[in-house]
Amino acid sequence: MGYFQKSSEILKPVEDKSAMFMGVPLVIDSLDFACKAEVCRGKIAIAGFQRLQDYLVNNSGELGYAVIGALDENRRPVLRVDIQGVVNLQCQRCLEELEHVLDIHTELLLAQNEQELQSFDEDKYVDCILAQPDMDVLALIEDEIILGLPVSPRHEQSECTSGGREEGKAIREVSPFAALAALKKTH
Repeated sequence: MGYFQKSSEILKPVEDKSAMFMGVPLVIDSLDFACKAEVCRGKIAIAGFQRLQDYLVNNSGELGYAVIGALDENRRPVLRVDIQGVVNLQCQRCLEELEHVLDIHTELLLAQNEQELQSFDEDKYVDCILAQPDMDVLALIEDEIILGLPVSPRHEQSECTSGGREEGKAIREVSPFAALAALKKTH
């Protein structure tokens, strides 16, 4: 026991641990999940995300998540993905560790076929994915985390410990005209 199965009402213990990863169902039928308004929530160790490791300084900690099935205002099936936590990225200015707070809230419209997916792709305000009878929940969560990461993470300038920035300050303090005057005096 100790593992849980998704349910629209409560989390129910299940016997089959092979279908679970740290309390998360690995696979859902996405349309069925949305139409039945099911909910899957919990915590996942950051170390469990293989593709995410390429973006991180370390893989310590865990993230809270919720995947919520629903019908939108137009009665279309959607998955709402919420992810909270902290990941450690590398500052692109000083190359030191940077704590990045994740607070991701995404609504994904479920297209029932490729044609429907293409029609929704034209709308820049709609995030749409193809509904799958065997959707990998961990991969979905990992995709949303990766999409939510900054392209070039950096500390605020006042917080950055960049040695290059301090050297740059010293260079800027010397006026280019003062350097010319020094050259003129020597020649």
